[in-house]
Amino acid sequence: MWLPRFLNAVLLAVGVQAAVLHPQIPSVQSFYPEEQVFTLSPETQILVDEAYAFDCGSHSNGPTLLDFAETFRSDLGYMTSFTLPPVQVTPFSQAHIDGGDSVIVLTLNSSSSHTLYSGAPTPEAYDFLVSESSYVISGSGPIGAWWGTRTLLQQLALSEQGYNGTYTVPAGNGTDSPGWEVRGFMLDAGRHWYTTEFLAELCTYASFFKINEFHIHASDNLWIPSLLYGPDWRSLYSGFRFKPPRDSPVAGLVPHRNESWSSTRFVNLQSHCARRGVTIVPEIDTPGHSLVISQWRPQLMLNATPDSLNLSYPETIPTIQSIWSQFLPWFSSAEVSIGADEYVSSLANQYVTFVNEMSSYIRGTSGKSIRIWGTYEPSNMSSISTNVTIQHWDFPSASIPLDLLGSGYRVINSEQAFLYLDGKIPAEGGFPQTLNVSLLFSGATAEGGGWAPNIFTASDPANNTAYNSTGLRGAIFALWNDWGPNATTPLETYYQLSQSLAVFAEKTWAGSGIRSSELTKEQFEAAYPPLNARAPGQNLNRAMKNKTPGDIVFAFKDLPSLPFHTGVESVGPPYTLSFSVRPCPSDVRTRRDTMDAKLFKGTDSTLYASSLTLSSNAEYYPLPPAFQLQPDVWTNVTIQATRERTFATIVQEGGHSETYWYQTTLNIWGDNLAQANMSFAAPSAIIGSEGFGGDIANVVLRID
Repeated sequence: MWLPRFLNAVLLAVGVQAAVLHPQIPSVQSFYPEEQVFTLSPETQILVDEAYAFDCGSHSNGPTLLDFAETFRSDLGYMTSFTLPPVQVTPFSQAHIDGGDSVIVLTLNSSSSHTLYSGAPTPEAYDFLVSESSYVISGSGPIGAWWGTRTLLQQLALSEQGYNGTYTVPAGNGTDSPGWEVRGFMLDAGRHWYTTEFLAELCTYASFFKINEFHIHASDNLWIPSLLYGPDWRSLYSGFRFKPPRDSPVAGLVPHRNESWSSTRFVNLQSHCARRGVTIVPEIDTPGHSLVISQWRPQLMLNATPDSLNLSYPETIPTIQSIWSQFLPWFSSAEVSIGADEYVSSLANQYVTFVNEMSSYIRGTSGKSIRIWGTYEPSNMSSISTNVTIQHWDFPSASIPLDLLGSGYRVINSEQAFLYLDGKIPAEGGFPQTLNVSLLFSGATAEGGGWAPNIFTASDPANNTAYNSTGLRGAIFALWNDWGPNATTPLETYYQLSQSLAVFAEKTWAGSGIRSSELTKEQFEAAYPPLNARAPGQNLNRAMKNKTPGDIVFAFKDLPSLPFHTGVESVGPPYTLSFSVRPCPSDVRTRRDTMDAKLFKGTDSTLYASSLTLSSNAEYYPLPPAFQLQPDVWTNVTIQATRERTFATIVQEGGHSETYWYQTTLNIWGDNLAQANMSFAAPSAIIGSEGFGGDIANVVLRID
């Protein structure tokens, strides 16, 4: 690499100002700029090296280099609004670098020597060589080339479009490689239902920041002791999200079939995520957190402990294995998680036997390895197989990560002090809703350093490992839904994850105090807003293109007929939706949780006439019982939302005004009930419904 350094020094010495990369997320390991710029235009051609076009790396059924190129072309068009030429497969030669046509080339370097910090080789690294006419990305594997396309897209997102409609990025050459193998996030889908469409959008967004794993916690239950350990334990909410066929021996395991994923939907989700470089790691949690299994097969539960299974009962382990045998063929990942979290510590011997049996069973059945949550048992009992990866999350003793690594285990850092989030928090206590940016940049160690996967505690340096520790695989942060399905909307989940994913990506790609090119907190905070706003392939912000605060999305004084389709599916906060409504008597009656009279409906939410109830994800949030629209009377309604709250101002005939907040009730471990505000996207696609018999007028939706 001496030549680029020398040329750069010469350029600076003679007063030539070379363009530099914008600080991006995660940071690029190194880049040596030149004087020129590469220009991207609608005529730019994406080329795939014929020698590697159908290379899918270590995954025989994974995306090929050509697959990644096709997805990249789609993202590039999304971001620039260019209609680009089709991707071409062609032999790669020096002529592509020296030629005059604008080209982006994806190829592989079969002799790549890139490694993780541990010294292990990685397929996720890439080099890039940029001239006036070419941008060549050379991956150490197809996934490395894919991450290289994310770097280019981020530079475009951080650049202004030129006066002639083109974009430019600095010429030069760079290299980039992740520090750790595992850079992921976990979402608790056992206590909260999410559609595969929403999860796919999350994958797309996370991929933009080079996040490579999505751990889906697919089974669990609420923890309300008075119900769980009392006579009504069968009524406590539990979830199991994989939906077997109705004739399957485990069909009865799924308590909410309308809130579960079919094989086709889950396979398609995995494929979508894989084409964006993200591996889904599914988790079915046993023998603890297993109320859903006890509700199905009560004879398997531990006496008086319905959320734990009795591993000594002869049918328990075979039943768990039968569940896995149903779903293992669905899973494309090389690893799965069996959970194995928070089991009764006095039964450690049975627990260790169970983990090892499951490791052997899953490996023998599918060739996959397993992960478990690291709690008391793995550190107290040394007989768990070292083929099992331990996902550390808690410190029941002083040096668990060091003990595990020293015993030959591979470890993933999910330490709750840094990496646990919760769906909503009560007024006091609980986990935060987002990762703490300041903590991760400068408060994670006793010396005031930043966080990285080798940091397990802020108070005791002796319990942190070297950044290049051989067994340290990386880190996964976790978003739990302890308060259940009514605590958040899916978009509120995204609001929690959006910046958290970005800061976590920087710290798991580059680390802290290791590379001179890593971002400062100020650089991160400057880069994040435009990258969040322009992340391609999804619209989780539910943003309106070319609309700024104060702009009107639509305005209708009178509507020709109902239902009326606006062409605007959903609008994210902040916004103001105002309208006048005159319902008929049948519009404002409530029948259980289902109401026919819809005032507004969108992709993410629906507004009903009865109690002006907002719904999202099959949960309903009425205004307080004191409020109800008056039949046959005109009422003016103004609904305003931010990402933190939604409220309605009601003005009925006579001019009296009242403001009401949309809230939900959280059951905090059975100890107390807490009120929490809700945020909703505007239900903007359809005004009125077949079941609404009244009138709607003066509709205005404005971006705030």
